[in-house]
This record gives sequence, C-alpha cells and structure tokens, in this order.
Amino acid sequence: MGTVWITGAGGLIGNCLVKEAKAWFSRWNARGLTRQELDLTDYREVRRQFERDKPALVVHCAALTDTTQCQANPELAWRLNFEMTARLAEIACDIPLIYFSTDLVFDGRVGNYSETAMVNPLSVYAETKAAAEKLVLANPRHSVVRTSLNGGVSPTGDRGFNEKLRRAWETGQMLDLYVDEFRCPIAGVETARAVWQLAAAPQPGLFHVAGSERMSRWDIGQALARRWPQVKPRLRPASLQGYRGAPRSPDTSLNCAKVQRLLSFPLPGLTEWLARHPEEEF
Repeated sequence: MGTVWITGAGGLIGNCLVKEAKAWFSRWNARGLTRQELDLTDYREVRRQFERDKPALVVHCAALTDTTQCQANPELAWRLNFEMTARLAEIACDIPLIYFSTDLVFDGRVGNYSETAMVNPLSVYAETKAAAEKLVLANPRHSVVRTSLNGGVSPTGDRGFNEKLRRAWETGQMLDLYVDEFRCPIAGVETARAVWQLAAAPQPGLFHVAGSERMSRWDIGQALARRWPQVKPRLRPASLQGYRGAPRSPDTSLNCAKVQRLLSFPLPGLTEWLARHPEEEF
C-alpha cells in the first residue's frame, strides 16, 4: 500500500485518473492535487508535502494547456510547463513519475507519428512540452505519455474538447472547423485506463496514448453534432489555408502501436467510443 500523487486533478485527465485509480490501485491512496490544494510553484511546500506523503508514484498532468495564452505569455508558459515539471521531477527523482505531454510537439507535416519520430514544436506551448519531455526522460525511472485531444466531463465543465464545442453551440455560435487539421481524439477515461495499466506494468519510457481514429476538426464536430441535436449545433467546414494566427500543426495523428502491445484493451477511436456509450455524459 502507498500513495499516488496526481497533479492537475482539477482538469479533465487528472480527474479521470483519480476516478479510475480505484480500479487499478484499490489498496492505494490516490491523492488528486488541485491548484487550490497545493501550489506546485511553491517548491518548498511541495517538498514538505512530498516528504510527508512519501508517494510511490507521481502522475504529472498539471500544465498551462491554453495554447493562445502560452503564445501571449511565454514566460508564464515556461514557468508552469517546464520549470514546475523540472522541480517536481527532481523531488521525485527516486520514484516513478509519469509526465503528460502532447501530440503538438510534432510539426504535423507527416502524421502517424511514432515515438521515434523527431519533434519539431511550432508553438510556445509545444516548445515548453518538448523541453520538459527531454528533461523527464533523462531519468530512467520516469515516463512520458503523449496524448491528443481528450474528451469527457471535467470538474469545471470546460476542459474537454467536447465541452468547449458544446458550450459554444449552446450560446448559438457558428463554428468554423478545419477539414485539413487532424488529431486522434480519445475519451479521457480511456487515457486514464491506459496510464494505470502502464503504471502497473511498470515499463518506463515514452508512449503515445490516443484514439485509434484519425479525424479532422470537421469530422469531430460532425460526430458531436449528431450526438447533441438538442443544442442545435451550428458548424461549417473551413481550411487552414485561410487561418491567420499562431502556428498550427496540420496532422499530429499518433501511432500507438508501442503502448497497444502493453495494454489489455484496444484504444478506441472516438466514433467507436461514442457508439458504444450512447447514454454516457460526454
């Protein structure tokens, strides 16, 4: 028996990890850490609580994930996504740590990226995550999980890609969704299941955990519009060719064959998952 720290428990993936922990670590104490409970930038307090709890594993989800905010405030992005991770990895140097990263570390020119593919981040957010990956993987006890768009129900109701789309539609917004930007969306609960299986293995390293279906933003929007006809979704196809703003990666689809060999269940695509869970809140 022991304690597992889960940072970012107020977010979608962190919250899913806390909920799923009982199924995989029923005799362990899964401590979900929100920003209100522990300020991870207060390194003295983090070390004090770490020494008190003596966790056997840390799953680090906390980050500044708003790409627009990261682009506008690089200093804050580097402090929260890199420095905070570096300090936590140092404190947890003698135990396993699983760090959550993103498919956006790739430039998206190719797609179907495996773990051996070279990263080439285009945005400030992606740069901070790529740098943190390298630092985390320098410790052979530590792991990195790259994931894609995660959906589900978050404590604040606005962290999942599905929640953001629904909120926009509920206010009557028309959404322009790209037909030429591709990701591998996944339900957060499936990501959590995969991560707990990795933790139980254990086999540290770099892993891709994402949905098995490559979908454009337009495909994703259509799938969710069919699920929520009551909100009267308004959407139209658009192209990255008309986009003006911070750099975007057109195709960051992930190859998950490596992690799939270690899992007891197939990672589902979004369309499949929605069909299998018609009554589940999403």
